[in-house]
Parts: sequence; structure tokens; C-alpha cells
Amino acid sequence: MENTLAEALWVAHSLFERGKTSGSSANLSFRVDDRVYITASGSCFGTLKEGDFSQVSLNGSLLAGEKPSKELPLHLHFYRNKPGIQAVIHTHGPYAALWSCRKDLDENDAIPAFTPYLEMKLGKVACVPYAKPGSQELFDFFERELPKGEGFFLRNHGAIVGGKSIMEAFFRLEELEESARLAYLICGPGECRRL
Repeated sequence: MENTLAEALWVAHSLFERGKTSGSSANLSFRVDDRVYITASGSCFGTLKEGDFSQVSLNGSLLAGEKPSKELPLHLHFYRNKPGIQAVIHTHGPYAALWSCRKDLDENDAIPAFTPYLEMKLGKVACVPYAKPGSQELFDFFERELPKGEGFFLRNHGAIVGGKSIMEAFFRLEELEESARLAYLICGPGECRRL
């Protein structure tokens, strides 16, 4: 268990220190049996410590710790609907957020593969229609889109991925952010969708 928390803390600190997230705008979780450890509401990846995790059941009931992230339902949808997923990371990485604003995104295949690594490390990336962060509408859209991909852009918001472990989820998120950077540099900003 300590190693799992240690990995989660390392991932959070690494993402924050390298500018892949800022403030309290990201959340991560991992599953241990039927218990989900998720970053608490308002926590910051840069200062995250062991006590900043809430523990919840798979139905979302708080078992221990502070109030969980408002985006807990996104994580729970992954665990309930994607067999084998043991960790989920959601960030507002700069290039994923930029790419998620493009008007021309194909919701079923949301990013061109310019290198083989996106497919190798993550797989298909889908796009979830915009809804206010933390809203039931967003959670419903996300659950509907889950069968379409392994990673997701939340429109005008950011990226979310799952993995068989915290480190696999981290590697997948890193690949999605890097692929969004390459796509942005190759294709340009395109026409962006405003709220």
C-alpha cells in the first residue's frame, strides 16, 4: 500500500513540477480492492501528501478522509465500465486543453497519430462533449462516450486516462499530452470552440 501511495505522490509532484498541471486543477485516483483512493477536493498536485486522499467505495460513499474531488464520478465510471483499470488521472495539461478547444475534433477519433506511440501506449482517443466541470451532465456524457476510447479529451477542459496501474496511467497521460503538443505544432491551433 505504501508503494502505491508513494507512486501516486511521485506522479502528482512530477506533473506539477513540469507544468503539466497547476493549482488545484487535477485529480488522480487508484483502486485497492473495492476501495478507491482519490485526491481530496481542492488539493494541489504540487503539495500533495498522503493525508490528501479520500477513500470511497465503488458507489461513491465516503469511507475515510476529506471530501473527494468533485470529479469523482468520472473516475468511478472508469472503474465500473473498463475492466482492469486500477488508476485514473485527469489534468488540464496545456496542450491537451488547447487541443480540446478545437472545433473540428472528431468525437470518435479526436487526435491524429503522428507517431506510433499514442496507439502503442494508449489506444484510441475520443472526445466528450462540453458540460460544466463537476456537473451531472458531464458525468452522463462521459459514461456514454466511455466505450469509444481508452483516453479522452473533455471538450474545452482537459484530458483523462485510466491504466492498469498508477504508472501506466501516468505514461498514457504523458503520451496523450505529448501527442497533443505535436498535433498543435503540426496542425496549428485551428478554429477554436469558445464557451
